[in-house]
Amino acid sequence: MAQITNRREGAVQILSFNRPEKMNALTREMYAGLTSGLNEAAGDFGIRAVVLSSEGDHFTAGNDIADFMANPPTNEDSDVARFLGSLLEFPKPLIAAVKGNAVGVGTTMLLHCDIVIASPSAKFSMPFASLGLVPEAGSSYLFPSLVGYQRAAKIFLTGESFDADSALDMGLVASVAADPLRDALEIAEKLSQQPPQAMINTKALLKASKHDAVAAVMKAEFEMFSLALQSEEAMEAFMNFMAKKGKQ
Repeated sequence: MAQITNRREGAVQILSFNRPEKMNALTREMYAGLTSGLNEAAGDFGIRAVVLSSEGDHFTAGNDIADFMANPPTNEDSDVARFLGSLLEFPKPLIAAVKGNAVGVGTTMLLHCDIVIASPSAKFSMPFASLGLVPEAGSSYLFPSLVGYQRAAKIFLTGESFDADSALDMGLVASVAADPLRDALEIAEKLSQQPPQAMINTKALLKASKHDAVAAVMKAEFEMFSLALQSEEAMEAFMNFMAKKGKQ
């Protein structure tokens, strides 16, 4: 069964993480599926909006550490880098419906979405430093811009998680809803009825002031992330993480 499902409702494309037995932890194959889904939607005039969602109780547990260690994304042509690039350049409205855990890239990808709806159960975290890594997806620029330096520094440096109400307060999510996918689809349907070029142009204008800066930061982050991935510090942190997981 595909670990990224791709279905269409009218002019809305729904991309879902479909690995619920692993809390939707992302593999290289899943990154590739997300990238092709976004790129196809970008090029299809009939698709007016995309919704990111998930099967099971969680959005995503972030990277699948075993897959990550076996296939570290250390070059700019990796599936991870291509996915982040497709997020940055996606021209149409992008909406996310988040429930349960949104770890690491599960939170940073939301910084590129236009509207995020969270369930009361949603729990966000970006524990990169705790794993001997650095932030990615432009989050070291986008997150402090959104929430202020001190709050961002505390979350990045401690790896602490925060709930849906905190995310709403920070502006990371637009609203909290009992059924985030239903709300996300309603918004997507409404946007799909709007003049399509006006949607694309408005999004481009909203993102214009930060686009080039985010692209430059993403490049720098990726280089540092690649170096960190190959460090003893990260290897030790990963081993500790896997050992802890094995005991659960």
